[in-house]
Amino acid sequence: MADTYLRDHLAADRTVLANERTILAYIRTALTLMVAGVTFIKFLDLIVFEIIGWIFIPASIITLVVGLRRYIHINHLICDVIEKSQTKVETEEFE
Repeated sequence: MADTYLRDHLAADRTVLANERTILAYIRTALTLMVAGVTFIKFLDLIVFEIIGWIFIPASIITLVVGLRRYIHINHLICDVIEKSQTKVETEEFE
């Protein structure tokens, strides 16, 4: 019984860490798009690159918002699963 509880607990920890790595990847992508957009606007003189730069800036904001929303949603799901599993273990201990 304790072995199963430990395995489930460690799996939940790995899931939380994976979710944190995912939000960091979204942030890294958003920052990269923002920097690329500003670079295209400021340092490249062709109008095509300036337009691409202006497209990258809102794309970075959208990427960040989508990543944050996904992180919060998945985090709530993970917390619900952890809470249910802890409640299940507590009720099994009393039986």
